[in-house]
Amino acid sequence: MSNKAQPVLSVVTVVYNNVTDIERTMLSVLDQTYAAIEYIVIDGASTDGTLQIIELYKGKLAKLISEKDKGIYDAMNKGITAATGDYIIFMNSGDGFYSNDTVSLVFASADDADIYYGETEMMDADGNSLGRRRHAAPEAFTWKDFKYGMSISHQAIYIKRALVEPYDPKYELSADIDWILRAAKKAKNIVNVNTYVARYKVGGMSKHKHKQSLLERFDIMKKYYGVLPTVFNHAVIAFNLGWYWLKNRRTND
Repeated sequence: MSNKAQPVLSVVTVVYNNVTDIERTMLSVLDQTYAAIEYIVIDGASTDGTLQIIELYKGKLAKLISEKDKGIYDAMNKGITAATGDYIIFMNSGDGFYSNDTVSLVFASADDADIYYGETEMMDADGNSLGRRRHAAPEAFTWKDFKYGMSISHQAIYIKRALVEPYDPKYELSADIDWILRAAKKAKNIVNVNTYVARYKVGGMSKHKHKQSLLERFDIMKKYYGVLPTVFNHAVIAFNLGWYWLKNRRTND
């Protein structure tokens, strides 16, 4: 990078009653070698000991908000409102940066991109690696690349804050897809850092409410790509998913 001042990265962690994972996520942020990080934690008034762990590190936080919210995206919108950095990323409880020098590597890859992105490693509930996501990050990303599925995870995308809008509250499970697409449509310079940048814990509400998640995703894709292309694209997604599971079942047999 040039000798310009380091861009400030606002990292937002949203959590509610996740005493098992919150410290690991917070340390993945606080242990970054990159100095210009504004760390914001949004807690939904946890009652299981989560808040007590957060308060151990309160002196290292730019802001801590602990209050009831209307759901995860309401909490994430509070994070957007609180953020003042040049870029923003959400690293919610359970997830984490890939390594302690991840943020440094991201901003060393290019100057002044609108969006930086990279690859994500999946983890099980015990923190064991499950390998790369089924959708590999595209070599060159545009807003059109989500038509066959979310090819970049929420934890692996750094967006210039000037491009960021609030999450749409009408989506309870898939507002992150709409949020990324809105920013990507406005972005002029999107940079692939060509390395792993995040670890994602599998599961979450979209797994427990799979039908609702699929309906929301279809509605979002329809908005960006049109009805007929979305129907066709979902047929391709279904075929690719079936082939993926069949191939992996044979590999494991």
